Amino acid sequence: MTQDRQKLLIIEDDLGLQKQLKWSLDAYDVVVAGDRESALAQIRRHEPAVVTMDLGLPPDPDGSTEGLATLQQILALAPDTRVIVLTGNQDHANAVKAIGLGAYDFHQKPCDHAVLQLVIQRAFFLARLQDENRRMLQVQADSPLNGIISRDPAMLKLCRSLEKVAPTSASAMLLGESGTGKEVLARALHQLSPRAKERFMAINCAAIPENLLESELFGYEKGAFTGAAKQTKGKVELAHGGTFFLDEVGDLPMALQAKLLRFLQERVIERIGGHEEIAVDVRIVCATHQKLKDLTATGRFREDLYYRLSEIVVTIPPLRDRVGDAALLAHHFKNKFCAQDARPSLHFSAEAVATIEAHPWPGNVREMENCIKRAVIMADGPQILAEDLGLSSVAVEEPINLRQVRDEAECKAIVKALARMDGNIVKAAELLGISRPTLYDLMSRHGIRQGA
Repeated sequence: MTQDRQKLLIIEDDLGLQKQLKWSLDAYDVVVAGDRESALAQIRRHEPAVVTMDLGLPPDPDGSTEGLATLQQILALAPDTRVIVLTGNQDHANAVKAIGLGAYDFHQKPCDHAVLQLVIQRAFFLARLQDENRRMLQVQADSPLNGIISRDPAMLKLCRSLEKVAPTSASAMLLGESGTGKEVLARALHQLSPRAKERFMAINCAAIPENLLESELFGYEKGAFTGAAKQTKGKVELAHGGTFFLDEVGDLPMALQAKLLRFLQERVIERIGGHEEIAVDVRIVCATHQKLKDLTATGRFREDLYYRLSEIVVTIPPLRDRVGDAALLAHHFKNKFCAQDARPSLHFSAEAVATIEAHPWPGNVREMENCIKRAVIMADGPQILAEDLGLSSVAVEEPINLRQVRDEAECKAIVKALARMDGNIVKAAELLGISRPTLYDLMSRHGIRQGA
């Protein structure tokens, strides 16, 4: 029977109250502890989702010092645990202090067992929602678009467009600022295409010296130049049957632009020093942070090549224009790096979230990833504080005025609340000041998906 019931830990040094609470909460699989040491042992052994705890624990049964210290250690050991603090009628200040340290809720003694049961029931319900959210994110991680974390309508529309383009053979051009995830999208195009089982080859045109770039692209024959000791295939040829990704194509030298155009027209290459034409079947995806239209106007990029490469053009919005995505990505990277470093889950303080939302993120998603990685390393307690982020932005809450632009502001507010609460529907509804059914109705009206 106990395997089917939820585990509840009661931390109480009064044996009479222990028995009374255990009797009134017999719907749960109850374990008990009477002091800090035994409480931490039960946390490690059973990992209960919910804990009730008296602040007056030995050796300070008439005070709160030991109880508050125990609370801090529990949350450091298991940050997702919901701790309900039990306090005396005249102990409101310590109850507030416990909430500030991360307690889920408090309940006054003598206990109203019916009310306490409701508080505990709600705590377990929220724990289940959080577990479901994690499973949902894991399902998302198995998708070819797993690198795209977004609730922004424009970004979600872009993802739907990629799904339409992927099965075709059309050349695609990805435009966007540095750090917006152009290679992630290029790989997603490859994984969603019929070429997914073949190679995805990538080359950065800005990172390779001009005199080496041609041999990297098209390969060379033995003896073609000093040091060419053997025949070597280029990246284009190695990608035969798959996808070839040209990153920063705007930096491609003019001479190589002509050779790339010939390949796109005739689908054959010649290695350096060779005379044999080699047929290559490859899909071309390119990317740049530059405005290629402007480069063609000044003669720095061939217009005919531009039109060959831009059969499909996808413009990736910068992170600062993606509504709610800053907080959403921050939660994603925080969970990722906590798992990588095998450290307990961390939570962002309210000030940290506000700072993340206020920062303009000139380096986009790449800057965000580096920032959160640093914050996870630097955080001392169970929370990531604003100072751990190392950002200079002043956190300013963005006003939401439903009367001025009702539909747009309503949609932005919902997306922002979902991102800030890491996809938790109940908490997002509380933040917005509406009921959970109302939030579901509004999400449906605005086309906002819970797992988007």
